[in-house]
Amino acid sequence: MTPKRSPKRNQEPPRSIGAGNLVYNEILREIPRNEFAAVSPKLELVRLQPRQVLHEAGDTLKSAYFCNTGLISILSVLSDGKTVEVGLAGKEGLIGLPLIAGFCTAATRAVVQIEGTALRVDGDAFAVILRQCPQLEHKLQQFSQIMTMQATQIAACNRLHDVESRLARWLLMSADRVGSASLELTQEVLGQMLGTRRSSVTVAAGILQKAGLIAYTRGDVRIVHRLKLEQAACEWYNLMRRQVEIWQAQAE
Repeated sequence: MTPKRSPKRNQEPPRSIGAGNLVYNEILREIPRNEFAAVSPKLELVRLQPRQVLHEAGDTLKSAYFCNTGLISILSVLSDGKTVEVGLAGKEGLIGLPLIAGFCTAATRAVVQIEGTALRVDGDAFAVILRQCPQLEHKLQQFSQIMTMQATQIAACNRLHDVESRLARWLLMSADRVGSASLELTQEVLGQMLGTRRSSVTVAAGILQKAGLIAYTRGDVRIVHRLKLEQAACEWYNLMRRQVEIWQAQAE
């Protein structure tokens, strides 16, 4: 889940890497300013397009990406080419977590679901930065734990819950990360993320729309009644959110 931020942190204006390029990534916004000053010259703002693959399973990780806007899915890839989503990242996180542990090979595929931007850093430079910036390294370790929890909970959800509740959970998680109730997503993409057939997603989306929880048109899903959608989601959504809040409180 996207952690809740304290009012003081939320009031801080976005940092910049120059030329008016604002930084919305929450990890970079919360590290000490001296660490941000060390990191920012190494960051390159890149545009992310829908369906763009940042890395494949087995690829050598040449860069890490601090997600700035948009939404990125982490997919487990089977030998027959089938995929299932095991994680989501938005402005709260980073793509390329193995690099913080000294690993240089990706175990999963990272693909852009909603267009946006990221702040890319070279893998070799990233290793040097982490040695110089202990608070940054600490926050990335915390985010790594959140992603590990997310993967285990999503796996359980996909095994135990029906498509309707899984879809509700996925829409909520996505909205949390992009900061919007409107999501540019097709049924085909939703089916791939949930590891189910497109026809099943069509039925589930129809049920949620008929109940007044979402509005769905071709290529766009809008959350209409968030509270009721939370009630329709599988229990893992609120469990993950509460656990992140507990960890945040412990880290204060």
